[in-house]
Amino acid sequence: MKILIAVDGSSSALRAVKYAATLAKQLAEKPHITLVTVHDDTGLRHLAKHLPKDGLQDYFREVSERDLKPARKLLDKADLPHDMVIKIGHVVEEIMKTANAGKFDTLVLGSKGRSGLSDLVLGSVAQRLIALVQQPVVLVK
Repeated sequence: MKILIAVDGSSSALRAVKYAATLAKQLAEKPHITLVTVHDDTGLRHLAKHLPKDGLQDYFREVSERDLKPARKLLDKADLPHDMVIKIGHVVEEIMKTANAGKFDTLVLGSKGRSGLSDLVLGSVAQRLIALVQQPVVLVK
């Protein structure tokens, strides 16, 4: 089984990692776990011309590694092998591309708990992924 876990450094994402670790322990064989983090660079692209050649990429890698650190530590402690994928771009599109390209069996992500008008106007990553991906999605509160 291949499990993709979306991580953004939030407490809800860490709850998703904990859930996936618990699930993995119940499976007969250890699953292949991949952590994916995506940072949207839309608002920062104009800064690229004012930074060193790879300045923006370096910044996103540093932020991503910081976001992934607690999740990786939790999986290491649970003795669950894993890898990580760092993407830059539209969050939903990049997670969806990663899920499809890696032929993952399931996608696990945390819910930030927003509801009401803000979700109607903005939508959420979780809602859009549930609607768009082919894989089963486990949403952890």
